[in-house]
Amino acid sequence: MKGRDFIITGLQPWDIPIGSNAIDIAKEISKDNRVLYVNSALDQMTIYRNQPKPEIKQRMEVYRKQKESLRQISNTLWVLDFPFSVWSINELPDGFLFDFFNRFNNKKIFRYINKIAGALRFNNVIHFIDNDIYRSFYAKEYLKPSLSVYYRRDNLQPFAYWKKHVGRLEPLLIQKSDLVVCNSPQLADFARSFNAKSFDIGQGVDLSAYDRTLEHKSPEELEKIALPRIGYIGDINSLRLDADLIYELAKSKPEYSFVMIGNEDKLFASHSLHSLKNVFFLGSIPKHMVPTYMSSLQVCLNPQLINEITIGNYPRKVDEYLALGKPVIATRTATMDLFKEQVYLCSSVVEYQVALELALLEDNEEKARQRVLFAQSHSWNNNVDRLYKCIQKELP
Repeated sequence: MKGRDFIITGLQPWDIPIGSNAIDIAKEISKDNRVLYVNSALDQMTIYRNQPKPEIKQRMEVYRKQKESLRQISNTLWVLDFPFSVWSINELPDGFLFDFFNRFNNKKIFRYINKIAGALRFNNVIHFIDNDIYRSFYAKEYLKPSLSVYYRRDNLQPFAYWKKHVGRLEPLLIQKSDLVVCNSPQLADFARSFNAKSFDIGQGVDLSAYDRTLEHKSPEELEKIALPRIGYIGDINSLRLDADLIYELAKSKPEYSFVMIGNEDKLFASHSLHSLKNVFFLGSIPKHMVPTYMSSLQVCLNPQLINEITIGNYPRKVDEYLALGKPVIATRTATMDLFKEQVYLCSSVVEYQVALELALLEDNEEKARQRVLFAQSHSWNNNVDRLYKCIQKELP
């Protein structure tokens, strides 16, 4: 697909310091098409809190008229922020009152998007909604795209912020979208019960930085930690990771070093894991340093909890681990079954213990090569090609 105009309303801001599916998809689409990536408008409560986060800083500066609202990233890619705020409505009771103010917010947002899109001479727009259930709910009415595509990359319904309204609104948004695409079979199965034109297009991963042939010097803080190092890199979040499983595994293998890299939530910060001498929490690291730290691990982990959030979740980090040729041990889920030929899948602490020994014993160059090839098959190019095929079937 070439020469089309896409507007992407992103739930994750362009300036977020972690990986983002919508941002990677925008970059891939912009290779052959024009893309306007729209950051979520700041609500009044976020402005009042004024938290010093990278994903908020740029939007705050635009809101304060310190920066222009439109940034040009490349010849075919722009990012839009809003010079105004919208109502904070999430705490309103579900139903008429919420819908009234949400429609007001949507009208304000898309009136401005239409103005900018007009100035850029965008025509016959394809609108790609990145899990943005509230602030893109009335987009079809106000933007009037040639095609409305809802991207369901996460199940937001169990999260506290979304619980009050999303159970009602997401099915309605799925129903009125022209096309629904998802990054796992489980997420697509849910969507298909409300819209028959719902498809699993899989997941893409930007593996350009995860090149096994590059030489990575082991960071000094890792050099001080004894081998073998068994590690996890990512958000250390108790909604997604099984802290007790990690504790029991590390406790049972005192001769191994367990390295946790990323921001901890409150549960992890106060967990008994911190009492174990062979467990090391290194905190957050810059995104560009992730491949370097990952290269210094002997085995990589993805010890997920099994719940509504993770059951259909596609873990990008597993592809990143594999792209560096690392042995990977992960909790068995329906989505992780896609990785069963390359990853040790486990359902208990005992299985993790056995898998850890096998991962260290069986690792060799041929296995590493197969892991790399498997990960490389999950490129964003392949993922967006699948998206294009779905879109082309639905275009008028």
